[in-house]
Amino acid sequence: MKISFIIAMGLLLVFTGVATAEEKRADAKKPYEMKEMVVTAEKTAQPQDSVTQKVDVILAEEIENRTLPNRNLAEIFKYQPGTFVNPLSRNDANWGSYGGFGPKYNAYLLDGLPIDSFVDPMSLESIYLNRAELHRGPASIMYPNYMSMDFAGNQAALAGISNLITKERIITPMTRILAGYGTWNTLQGKLYHEGFKGNVHYFLGAGYEQSDYTNYGTNPSWLNMIDDPDYRKIKLFFKTTYFITPDKSKVSLFAHHTSHTGDTGRPNRGFEHQYDLINATYENRLSQDVTLNFKAGYRYYDRRWEEDNFPVLSLREKDGVKQNIVPADLSISWKHWKNSLLTVGTDFQHATYETFAETGGVRSIGNDMTARSHGLYAEEKLMLDNWVLRLGGRYAYTQHNYDLISGVTPERTDKSWDRFLWSAGARYNISPRAGVYANAGSSYIVPSAKSVGGTLLASDLGVAGRNGQLPNPSLKPEKGMSIDLGGDAWVFDNLRVGVRGFYTVVDDAIVENVVNSTPSQTQSVNAGKSRSNGVEFEIAHFISPAIMWFANATFTDTHVKNPIDSAQDGSDVPFVPNWIANVGFTAALPYEISISPYFQYVGAYYDSTDKGNRRQFGEYGVVNLKAKKGLFKTQEYNAALNLDVNNLFDRKYEMPWQFRDPGFNAMASIEIRF
Repeated sequence: MKISFIIAMGLLLVFTGVATAEEKRADAKKPYEMKEMVVTAEKTAQPQDSVTQKVDVILAEEIENRTLPNRNLAEIFKYQPGTFVNPLSRNDANWGSYGGFGPKYNAYLLDGLPIDSFVDPMSLESIYLNRAELHRGPASIMYPNYMSMDFAGNQAALAGISNLITKERIITPMTRILAGYGTWNTLQGKLYHEGFKGNVHYFLGAGYEQSDYTNYGTNPSWLNMIDDPDYRKIKLFFKTTYFITPDKSKVSLFAHHTSHTGDTGRPNRGFEHQYDLINATYENRLSQDVTLNFKAGYRYYDRRWEEDNFPVLSLREKDGVKQNIVPADLSISWKHWKNSLLTVGTDFQHATYETFAETGGVRSIGNDMTARSHGLYAEEKLMLDNWVLRLGGRYAYTQHNYDLISGVTPERTDKSWDRFLWSAGARYNISPRAGVYANAGSSYIVPSAKSVGGTLLASDLGVAGRNGQLPNPSLKPEKGMSIDLGGDAWVFDNLRVGVRGFYTVVDDAIVENVVNSTPSQTQSVNAGKSRSNGVEFEIAHFISPAIMWFANATFTDTHVKNPIDSAQDGSDVPFVPNWIANVGFTAALPYEISISPYFQYVGAYYDSTDKGNRRQFGEYGVVNLKAKKGLFKTQEYNAALNLDVNNLFDRKYEMPWQFRDPGFNAMASIEIRF
């Protein structure tokens, strides 16, 4: 930690020197979108230099320059500092890390309303995104924990927030038709249209992809694929926004459906997943300085899969999990003295969770529970000359009601928790070109139903063919606190540098430990006191409007302290590489050619806190490439050839749970816009 912050403070002194020279230029203007507005930090659009948190903005044009090898929107953030995006396959979720902790410590939002960080990035589509924002840093009291009970459970904004922002106001009607073919007989098609009529703006579309795919397990692995797996994905979506009074009030409705079906390379190992998402929003500027926002949504997750009796390939059972989650948020923002901002609000979530197994047509319920949460929050941001000061608090209440846990009625059928959380920050704008900032915040995560009840029985430990998660009813809630310190500066008109140091600690951290490789079994455990600290460096150089490059590196040190369990004491936080480096380049070339190569090197990381059973991964580099070539262009139509190349040098590196990257793959597509 000391080394990280010594380095950070050294660079901040450099920023101060740059800024002092710039103060002589009273008319200095910010180049390259330095006045870009961000919404994630304050729930309403604010200039970047008026928020204390570090927020990265990735515009739609840049999103289109990045490949998505696993069709997972988390890969939009793959090359941002402090971020390790690691989807296990096109059929599986992202198991990476943010700010030195696992994926559940980075909250995901869609237009400011919580979504599941494991499921929804696999389901949603990038074609309708206006932008994506990555809020790097300590917990925000503006957003609640997302009450997902699946995968790693509840998700909190302790280490950051990823906000996917859809299009809203359409400037020019447009239709896009895309058809592509790629490695593993992958066929892809998309149809998208956006337009407006009067004050009603809208987009709608559909996507389809199918693939024979390929073996994405190690050799040997518990996946035991004897044939190529396959999948089919169907996506349907629309959004409409009615500007009731332009620049004052509006209402919108967004809906998305995904069907994801296929098999994992063996008979009687099929899957059928259905995901539905709805967002409804209402915004009204009640006066020049007061704005009301109301958001509500619905999320439905229905995942079903088959299990066989491998090595005998007969059907053993059909398993499934269903979740229904209803989030809502009401906030009022008051702009007052010297552009200061007071935000107060309340939010609510209701969730149901059920797991089941079906044998011979008879269904048995494993876990069956409901949950709800309530939150009250308030945050004041003061603007004092060059200073930005922020302080906020949240009261959070959560209640779980258990009908069944691991197939039986538990002795205690309900539990509730409440907690006061806080968040604070400060930024000093040394000049229009440079600033320094610091933030701190707390978080609180209760054990999820899956962590408590698992997907297996305790008696399944080590039993052949019983792959899944073992129960742990003795889990305790975890408490977290995070701080950061950083700075950013435009050294020249076209050269930006930044540095950020962070320190995060979690008491009784709930982590996923691998307890068996064959069969593949995990268990949620409290890992004592977990600490992560690190430093991020970044540089972006806009050589010309047509050429730019960037580079960043993140160095992280983690430590688990658990004197009660010597197997974990002195271990490392799972899924956190000791360092990651990224380099990217984008150039618009003659003859309507553009090219965007990206390189990432991932250092060492582990899959468990258990020093006796954990495995080390990482220490590999991967090059991905996006290229475009304009084919023809008229006043009404234009067509282009797109080429996505992933894992250019065929690095088939291993990942946790006996997954591996399948290596080189490519997709060529033709797109027509009119």
